Amino acid sequence: MLEINMDDVIAVVQSIQGELIAIAAFIVLALAVTIGVNAKTVKDQAVRKLTHSTSWVVVGVAAIASVTMMLTGPLNSMITMATAEKHELTADTIAKTNDLAVDIEREGITLLKNDDANLPLKAGKLNVFGWASTNPIYGGTGSGALSEGYDTTSLLDGLHDAGYETNDALTEFYTDYSTERGVISVTAADWTLPEPAASTYSDQLIADAKDFSSDAMVVIGRVGGEGLDLPTDMNKDGVIYNDNSADYQDFPEGTHYLELSQSEKDMIDLVTANFDNVTLVYNGANAFEFGFLNDYPQIKSVLWAPHPGQAGFEALGEVMTGEVNPSGRTADTFLTDLTAAPNWNNFGAFQYNNVAEFEVESARGTRSPKFVNYVEGIYVGYRFWETAADEGLVDYDTLVQYPFGYGLSYTTFDQEMGDVTYADGKITFDVTVTNTGDVAGKDVVEAYVNPPYTDGGIEKATANLVAYEKTDLLEPGASQTVTIEFDDDDMASYDYQNAKAYVLEEGDYTVSINENSHEEIASAVIDVPETITYDTDDNTHNGDAIVATNVFDDAEGDVTYLSRAGHFANYDEATAAPTDYAMSDDVKATFYNNGNYDPTKFDDADDEMPTTGAKNGLRLIDLRGADYDDAKWDQLLDQLTFDEMDDIIANGGYQNAAIESIGKIRLSDVDGPAALKDNFTGVGSIGLPANIALACSWNKDLARQYGETIGDMAHEMQVSGWYAPSINNHRSAFGGRNFEYFSEDPVLTAGLAVEQVLGAADRGVYAFTKHFALNEQETERNGQLCTWSNEQAIREIYLRPFEEVVKADGDAQAMMGAFNYIGNTYASAHTGLNQTVLRDEWGFKGMLETDYFSGTNYGYQTADQAIRGYTDIMLASTETTNHVTDHSATSVIAMRRAVHNILYTAVNSWRYADGEPSDPTPAWKIAMIAADVALAVVLLALEALAVKRFVSRRKASAK
Repeated sequence: MLEINMDDVIAVVQSIQGELIAIAAFIVLALAVTIGVNAKTVKDQAVRKLTHSTSWVVVGVAAIASVTMMLTGPLNSMITMATAEKHELTADTIAKTNDLAVDIEREGITLLKNDDANLPLKAGKLNVFGWASTNPIYGGTGSGALSEGYDTTSLLDGLHDAGYETNDALTEFYTDYSTERGVISVTAADWTLPEPAASTYSDQLIADAKDFSSDAMVVIGRVGGEGLDLPTDMNKDGVIYNDNSADYQDFPEGTHYLELSQSEKDMIDLVTANFDNVTLVYNGANAFEFGFLNDYPQIKSVLWAPHPGQAGFEALGEVMTGEVNPSGRTADTFLTDLTAAPNWNNFGAFQYNNVAEFEVESARGTRSPKFVNYVEGIYVGYRFWETAADEGLVDYDTLVQYPFGYGLSYTTFDQEMGDVTYADGKITFDVTVTNTGDVAGKDVVEAYVNPPYTDGGIEKATANLVAYEKTDLLEPGASQTVTIEFDDDDMASYDYQNAKAYVLEEGDYTVSINENSHEEIASAVIDVPETITYDTDDNTHNGDAIVATNVFDDAEGDVTYLSRAGHFANYDEATAAPTDYAMSDDVKATFYNNGNYDPTKFDDADDEMPTTGAKNGLRLIDLRGADYDDAKWDQLLDQLTFDEMDDIIANGGYQNAAIESIGKIRLSDVDGPAALKDNFTGVGSIGLPANIALACSWNKDLARQYGETIGDMAHEMQVSGWYAPSINNHRSAFGGRNFEYFSEDPVLTAGLAVEQVLGAADRGVYAFTKHFALNEQETERNGQLCTWSNEQAIREIYLRPFEEVVKADGDAQAMMGAFNYIGNTYASAHTGLNQTVLRDEWGFKGMLETDYFSGTNYGYQTADQAIRGYTDIMLASTETTNHVTDHSATSVIAMRRAVHNILYTAVNSWRYADGEPSDPTPAWKIAMIAADVALAVVLLALEALAVKRFVSRRKASAK
């Protein structure tokens, strides 16, 4: 999603340019008449004055008519939303939400290191170093930004509330240096880290700190947000930051944003030279380079405190003191060198060099297609590192600092794996978890599968998370038995080259419970006696309604994908940076944007025009609870006119529009992902911790409460739809929206996202799960970005969370598309994705919306193409290319299908739970009508006065 920015302003001006031109034309005409009708041309003074007066009355009438047309036309939706009644949260809901935020952060904080049992640390005096201690990260930017309308618990507040007394002199030193972090918006960023140079710490400040306490904490913070990925090179063109000293660069040549700056290194040198017991707190969402820890034995403990929302920092002090035992686990792999990731050379946007014919002019200049290659295939995150280590390609211990699923505790646990059964297509076993330590705590059971692999066969990783559960709080000596169960087709792989279907190959599958992706606790072997290919109607994969077979051949492109064959023999070739920047002729033949898309070329002459404007007497409320295929839907849809259908399809930005004739009220849909944020009324909810914190908790119960709380707040704010959860993949540590996406692993993401969606659905709130699909980066996300990937990776990695959300939820829901192209087709117009996979295979029933719609500015979004690509509603708040222009039968059939999906979702929301809701005329429209009437009376009076004076002058001249 986009926050309101200059693109919006430009789009608004463009949408009303016709009316503005009309007003200007009438003014010019009146001036011409005024100047032209003078004593030389018209001798009769009475006629001359009447002409002058009447011409300006006509201008007034034209202005009133034009402004009214603007307000009731292009600006209608925006003004209606901006002037809507504001609904605030109750005190009880605020308190409840804050409590949940703290609970999530309690389990999301992850203990990465704890030498010599440095933590927990008894409450007392504590030196807190690092500028980020006074300006920490609470959430992301863009649609993930938090509301300023609520109190926020700071990092230092959390420590104070836990009983720590922090060094005020250090705090004052940092706040005197800077109180603001560099601004990061959806279009520009200042990546400055205002960390004071070590030379600015006075000897007295350090001496006083040592006298104050022998304990020290260092805080490092990193921020990310919508619209921009984190810089992989801090010195490339376009990256803006200010150094903290004239004596050195904060980021020398070849350095990136997820490693220490020179000022941070110097500060850590200073702290570790004076303190032997140091705790480092990393406050960020993106996996950071912690290789430097090996150089500082004084840093005894490390805590990862992901974005905590507005209240979550309360948990930090509790974890520090031991009141809360940390139970978080990493949701990503932490590398000592992020440049070693297999996608390092293929993250970002690469400009095609032969696409002049597809250039489009936009508010931000000329735009032309770009590309990104997902060269690593299925080997994303730990799947690569574990497999590469097993194949002898990498030295795991040198490159991986903290594995996926890693986290320490203040206590110890024993996990005992029970007998594994494989019957009726299900694998089941119990795991008994016992707290063998001295303090209460929670543990995570992580189950992985290592499938049989044939060299050169279907690609398979040696470690694949297949299921997980989190225990209750276990007292010392207490045990809990959790059951792990999953289907055998969860172990299947997608063979896109031969079978073109999911395949569960015969052989031995090692099922293990692990401390993390790398350290096995216990395992058992499951024998699959014969290969199962899921390619018939009575044998589909994961309950698919139809057989899943290749639909993304057009997205594979001419890319060499990483293969395990020959111990990753093609690693160097596959992971190299692109050398071919030409779009092939085959790709060009079916590449469309606003410059060359003509909907009439895709009309089917055999299509019959559907009925419109019928008088069947149905109201939308009559269809609440009705099956999606109920015959009454056709009768209701027959009642709608072309304009009514076009209006609700076109105006889906932060709402879905009213259709008065069937009792469809306007419903409010608002931004997420960690809160509800109405960009027009300015009302926002409490900000919960970002999804990365929830992912580190590995707690599905908390995820369910997250969704339920969103639903409760939505009721109080009169909101029906939530633009969340965001479930794209952490393909790269530098992803700008990794804070709102969950993890590098689709199974961890899916388990938590499902619970969020079900929690909101329980309250009748439809969640727009997003961004569908392959939106793993922000760089040029809306710049006609052709994303190339093979079908196996698309299905196993990038679509898996979306699939689980759809299949878990039988209620009407919603989904939001992505800005990027999949292969050479805009994601929101990709029929294979939006119809074949989403609806035909998975059985999705509900509405699919575009991401923010600014076709004039982006150059490739049109409602005509989107509805034919099985997208239903345009997330547009201004007039661009969001209206359907083709009135053919083919087009009207697509419109009808889209409106069916919108209305099905709407009527099954909570707003219709108690019967047909009312939708009073907006106050601004009443005011506009009153003003129009008043101005009309004034103009009529002025014209009457002019005529009266004309008559008087004529009589006077006659005498």
